[in-house]
Amino acid sequence: MSDKPAALTMPVTIEQIQELLPHRYPFLLVDRVIEIVPDVSVVALKNVSINEPFFQGHFPGHPVMPGVLIVEAMAQTAGLLTQISSRMKGNTGSPLFYLVKVDNARFSAVVSPGDQLRMEVGLKRLMRGMGIFVARTLVDGKEVASCELMCAARSDK
Repeated sequence: MSDKPAALTMPVTIEQIQELLPHRYPFLLVDRVIEIVPDVSVVALKNVSINEPFFQGHFPGHPVMPGVLIVEAMAQTAGLLTQISSRMKGNTGSPLFYLVKVDNARFSAVVSPGDQLRMEVGLKRLMRGMGIFVARTLVDGKEVASCELMCAARSDK
């Protein structure tokens, strides 16, 4: 039996995503990966449902997905880019990255129940355990959010 991880094929399913990221309900904000160019870019989806717990208070009678959770979905997508790229090279995984900085966050439309988020994330630069990613989220082909993310590899003491 080989120590090599199982090959990932498109789409990457929720079960595979749960093997790659530590997040769980209600904070796992990526449902599927549909495209990847290793170490370059990734496209992932999040189906937004009225059953999301944050809609109870944001806002009653007018449900709106909080912008910080859209940013978190983009950050998790960036994490999947690093994890899947590492797995595709035959590694068992790469270190977890923590979100350390968000620049130029812009929100241009409301995200509501029934929307499907399409997160597009590209790696701008990776050096000395720091990754800089450009990210945007679309609904029905229209950009609803964008930002630049900086993530740092976790150091295990």
